Amino acid sequence: MPFFDFIWLDAVLDKLAEREISADEIEAIISHPEFADVSRSSGLPVAFGRLMDGRFVIVVYRWVDQITVQPITAYEVPE
Repeated sequence: MPFFDFIWLDAVLDKLAEREISADEIEAIISHPEFADVSRSSGLPVAFGRLMDGRFVIVVYRWVDQITVQPITAYEVPE
């Protein structure tokens, strides 16, 4: 089971709250993605997964070091 430290910026948490997405849900998706890839637009890593309510989301994040992750954004996407 992977273990990561997460760095959360207030602006990111505020945007997630507007989208009714919790930090815990994002951490779970990054830790156990259904699918992982690299963003074509930013080159940053992305993880795909489901929220507790069933919505399918993409999470964009960056590696700070080998165990530290900084979520950048997350939003619902079509399956």
